[in-house]
Amino acid sequence: MVEWLNQTLSEQYKFVTVLRSSDKSDIQVLRHKTLDKDIVKRVYDGNGEVYRILQGISHPNIPHIYEVITEGLSTVVLEEYINGITISDELHDKVYSEAAARAIVRDLCNALTALHSLGVIHRDIKPENVMIGSDGIVKLIDFDSARLFKVYKSGDTSVIGTTGFAAPEQFGISQSDERTDIFSLGILMNVMMTGEHPSKNLYKGKLSGIIEKCTQIDPNKRYSSALSLAKEL
Repeated sequence: MVEWLNQTLSEQYKFVTVLRSSDKSDIQVLRHKTLDKDIVKRVYDGNGEVYRILQGISHPNIPHIYEVITEGLSTVVLEEYINGITISDELHDKVYSEAAARAIVRDLCNALTALHSLGVIHRDIKPENVMIGSDGIVKLIDFDSARLFKVYKSGDTSVIGTTGFAAPEQFGISQSDERTDIFSLGILMNVMMTGEHPSKNLYKGKLSGIIEKCTQIDPNKRYSSALSLAKEL
């Protein structure tokens, strides 16, 4: 199947650029030769179960997933290309106002509410994985680290996450769940408005209490869901 997909892509698309390449993943932009439409081709080490679930949904704050093929230990994903910039890119030049941060995080809460209803935990919310499209729409991207919540599990199968944004339970303490993504959202909010981790510089404005609640070490002391967080914003 992967060989067939690569053959089809080579016939219909041309290479544009590499977005990211490492020993675990390769992400490229391809452009249709006649329609002049860009897509993203993602190849990474993983079973693709989360991307297959996302293939069946349509949500304004989540990229469209067109195709998912797993062969051996590797998965190939074709997904929507988003013309825009990441929060990380914007933070090179400025920090966000409280109003702008609220609006973006509300959209992320909408995305997470949809994901969590399907049992999908993102596990890697950070500035590099939030895009603001040229149309102003916020998109939560990159589900390579995402997993499905399993009631019978006491912990995650693998330790995955970005240091500084990952919740404590992602490092083997317990299974990650909805509150794991809430923790990362709290860190993200603080970084958006101060440029720094809350442990170094906690935001002093109206959102400081929300950030502190999101980033509690004990998951039981955080917001229980993205919906409950959105209502506070």
